[in-house]
Amino acid sequence: MQPEPSISAARIRPGTPADLPAALALIQELAVYERAPDAVVTTVETMTRDGFGPNRIFEFLVAETPVGGIVGLALYFPAYSTWKGRMLYLEDLIVTEAARGEGLGLRLFEAVVAEARRQNAKRVRWQVLDWNAPAIRFYERLGASLDPEWLNATLIIQA
Repeated sequence: MQPEPSISAARIRPGTPADLPAALALIQELAVYERAPDAVVTTVETMTRDGFGPNRIFEFLVAETPVGGIVGLALYFPAYSTWKGRMLYLEDLIVTEAARGEGLGLRLFEAVVAEARRQNAKRVRWQVLDWNAPAIRFYERLGASLDPEWLNATLIIQA
């Protein structure tokens, strides 16, 4: 019997439509972690339309292990800063709980930064919950600035 390949053998690659069920499972796992288990209303169908349809509005990368399948996700989209120009917005960076602490989050983040450079983006932006100490430490170690001056604003559009 051969030993299971390590998480370090994970490959970072662009997501495909076939990856969407696993991506959605990771998104749902994140919602539970973020104490909002019922907040996810996105479906594989809406993600297929929005990520692979004629008006593609997001892209994603996955971390895939030889045995465990998809264990990480970085979902991002192009955005624009009136002060800085083109940027990427990192909506979610997720590594399943069982695979955390093995460097996959860093590898996914570095792949997003590489994509930002490829697109000539001037920066990458994202949010982190103020109580998520492990994520805050992760981003601070990367040299990210966390700005307490700005407040998030959301307007829910009713159908």
